[in-house]
Amino acid sequence: MKKPELYITAGSTEQIRKYIEAGADAIAVGEHRFGMRLPGEVTLDELETWIPWAHERGAKVYIVMNKIMDNEQLPQLPDYLRRVQELKADAVIFGDPGVLIAIRQAAPGMPLHWNAEMTSTNYETASYWGSKGATRVVLARELNLEETLEIKSKLPAMEVQVQVHGITNIYHSKRSLVSNYQAHQGREEAALKGLEDGLFLIEQERKDERYPVYEDQNGTHIMSSDDICMLENLHELMEGHIDSFRIESLLKPVEYNETVLRGYRQAIDAYCADPEQYEFQEEWLDAIREQQDPRRELTFGFFFKEQVY
Repeated sequence: MKKPELYITAGSTEQIRKYIEAGADAIAVGEHRFGMRLPGEVTLDELETWIPWAHERGAKVYIVMNKIMDNEQLPQLPDYLRRVQELKADAVIFGDPGVLIAIRQAAPGMPLHWNAEMTSTNYETASYWGSKGATRVVLARELNLEETLEIKSKLPAMEVQVQVHGITNIYHSKRSLVSNYQAHQGREEAALKGLEDGLFLIEQERKDERYPVYEDQNGTHIMSSDDICMLENLHELMEGHIDSFRIESLLKPVEYNETVLRGYRQAIDAYCADPEQYEFQEEWLDAIREQQDPRRELTFGFFFKEQVY
């Protein structure tokens, strides 16, 4: 059987090295000017060394360009994409049609992964983007298992990627909401707003749940209060022939992400070696639990929820 890909986003060249050595098949990297919710930046100059390094080890490198582009960013796309193609990156991850148009002009033939975050919820829309050149669809996190597998069954010509572990984005605004709030509170001089500042929101009705929030040049991001963990039921996604499993590295220590990668690597390899005799090993999950933030529950996300529309 075809072995599914184990994928993670890296925020530095050191993370590229560590994550591939921990078992990742594919690394996604980018720059904040074109990509959202990146754990850090990796420049194209750095990738001149690291793409060949990854390829020598059988790993792929994808370039994240999932922003909704402004007019001022459009002229920058062609040169960037030409360089991406010259460096032999394995695909570009996009959501904005402006990236698709720029690729046709500057980097024809470059593989495309369509990632529109919340709107990739049905096979017809995914098929449409497939007709425009996308070879993979990144599914929305709100789909349950049945919906996920149905979409895969309807897309024989496209790869399907799902997030199987980590935090998820639940709100984004291009506005600087954190800065505006702190200015209103008179806290401009000691402002905290970045990825490493540990800010979070608490609802009045559910004070035990903490929603991480941060602000960067792309606006304000509010994240989920828990973490997806599909390790125990990963075999159900493999039985459904899902092509790529995403580990979300954002807001997690590198050591934690390495442990997660090793656990999923073991599960994937064991299943693919003998699907009929596969058995989940509790120690794979125990290793993750030992490093899991006790304030953040490991959940199945929406995978086993009945959807009501």
